[in-house]
Amino acid sequence: MFELLEKAALTALGAASLTQKKGEEMIQELKAHYKMSEEEGKAFLDRIQELARAGRERTAEIAEAEVKRALDRMGMVPRDEFERLERRVRALEALQPQDEEPGSEC
Repeated sequence: MFELLEKAALTALGAASLTQKKGEEMIQELKAHYKMSEEEGKAFLDRIQELARAGRERTAEIAEAEVKRALDRMGMVPRDEFERLERRVRALEALQPQDEEPGSEC
């Protein structure tokens, strides 16, 4: 499971590494090699950055879903569910008479 998370994180980091400087270098390369105008190069770069952003979001969704499935297989509950149950137990214990031990037979 941790291997999958590591791969997902590395993929997201790789997609995020398209910096402004790299983008500008790509525009210059596109202009030189493919005779693109600066506007065409910027439009192309914007599209690539949008695809990278969408890829990062999708990778995060997939990783989150896989972690949830793994936790379900291990029988673990999410923190919010645990905290909700903890509050419920405290409320029920507060209703119990003080002279009784918690967990004792009624």
